[in-house]
Amino acid sequence: MLEKSKLVTRPPHDLGGLPEGALVRTEHDLTPFEKSCHALLNVLAVHQLVNTEEKRRGVEDLGSEIIGKLTYYERWAVSASKVLIEKKIITSEELGKKMAEIRTRLLEDS
Repeated sequence: MLEKSKLVTRPPHDLGGLPEGALVRTEHDLTPFEKSCHALLNVLAVHQLVNTEEKRRGVEDLGSEIIGKLTYYERWAVSASKVLIEKKIITSEELGKKMAEIRTRLLEDS
C-alpha cells in the first residue's frame, strides 16, 4: 500500500530525497535548439497560448521513464506541443508534417 501512496504524493519529476549520485553543476552555452526552444516558449507565454502551469503539467504527464530520457528543453518542447494540440491550436498531423519538413531540410544541409 505504501508504494501506491508514493505514486500519488510524488510526481515523476520529483527526485528530492531519493538516493542518487552527487549533483554535478556545470555551466554551458545553450545549443541552437535550446535557444530556439526557450524563445518559442517565451513567445507562447507572451501570446497567452501556453502558460507555465500548463507546461509543468505537461512535463509531469510524461511520466518518469520519458522524463528520464529527455533533456530539460526536450521535455518543455514536448509538453508545449501537447498543450497546443489539446487546445486545438495545432493538430498532431500539422506538427508531424512540420517536423518532417525540418528533418528533410537539416539532412539536405548536412
